Amino acid sequence: MNKPPRRPPPPRFTIVQQRPDRRPLIAAVLSVAWLASLVGVWVGAERHAAPRLPAITAQLDAANDELRRWRSQAEQLAQREATLSRSDQISRAANKEVQGELSEREEEISDLRANLAFYERLVGATGQPKGLSVHSARFAAEAGGTWRYQIVLTQSLNKGAISRGRLRFIVEGVRDGKLATVSWDELHQRADVPAQDYSFRYFQQLGGSVMLPADFTPQRVRVSLDGGDVAVEQTLGWERGATT
Repeated sequence: MNKPPRRPPPPRFTIVQQRPDRRPLIAAVLSVAWLASLVGVWVGAERHAAPRLPAITAQLDAANDELRRWRSQAEQLAQREATLSRSDQISRAANKEVQGELSEREEEISDLRANLAFYERLVGATGQPKGLSVHSARFAAEAGGTWRYQIVLTQSLNKGAISRGRLRFIVEGVRDGKLATVSWDELHQRADVPAQDYSFRYFQQLGGSVMLPADFTPQRVRVSLDGGDVAVEQTLGWERGATT
């Protein structure tokens, strides 16, 4: 019987052919595909939005123009408000000043009317025009023991002329049962007292305070007016007014 032939032993080393690594190629392909997808998305979005882009841009420009107009109007209104506020302050100040002037003028007119009425009474009382004279002299006792006097001077002869000069007076009466006179300096309780100035066109009221001796009883007042070229001395009875 024939034996089958003997197979040779397998080789100890096997030669295997190495295949190339495809992983870098796959990565590159995937990267290209991703970039292509991005480009496709961008192109699609641009195609979708491009028709509306001019309209949106126009609306944005219109909104900016409207905003600028509103800002300009707001600045103009603010400036106008400031101007009106300042004008209102000026108007109020001017109105207040005018009201003050009117009040002063009304007081002056009232005084002039009172003076005119007083002068008309004087002229009506005297009847005929007279030169510089003493119309009245009144005395009122004061709380401090002094006497407040009011002497009225008039002239109606020289209409429009101004009478200027100085006034003094003395008081005649009785002291300790005898006739006595209190001089101008004694009435003011000091020496060399200046005379009281007067200046008027038709009449003037002069006033002041004097002191009488405690034991003196006044009876008459002798008023002296020195107007430069005109000198007047006039005696009036002691006339006591209301106590102040």
